[in-house]
Amino acid sequence: MTDFRLDRVGAALAGTNPTVLRRMRAGFAVIGDVQHLPGYCVLITDDPAADQLTDLSPERQLVFLEDMAVLGRAVSTVARRRDPGFRRINLEIQGNTDAFLHAHVTPRYDWEPDDVVGWPAALHHWTKRVSDEHELGPQHDELRAQIAAELDRTAGALP
Repeated sequence: MTDFRLDRVGAALAGTNPTVLRRMRAGFAVIGDVQHLPGYCVLITDDPAADQLTDLSPERQLVFLEDMAVLGRAVSTVARRRDPGFRRINLEIQGNTDAFLHAHVTPRYDWEPDDVVGWPAALHHWTKRVSDEHELGPQHDELRAQIAAELDRTAGALP
């Protein structure tokens, strides 16, 4: 069996990416491999040739960005409901490590250490604050279900 992480887009298109929460209009909402910030998700493109946002047509760019906002609203709603320490949602398109179009949707919390709270969430990785206990697993099934249900509710309101 091939590791889905070697081709996340291809695996999502083939239905073999286990992190997929829902199909979106311009990609797939997936839950992050690590959950050090509970609810962390990624929107990945459904176009294997798209390395960055500007590889899409202007129309598809807007759809991708709208999907990113929909996923952001869903994660924000669930994070706020689950944790009174929820502060805000960060939305980022970087793509310097994984060469396919994707957007990070990261909930941020009041309980994050002071030296990382004002910086991009990746600083948790850079400062080695992510451990094996944060790996995605069965303990996240309820969180996955809540985000998926909120996506169904939120995305259903789109034109």
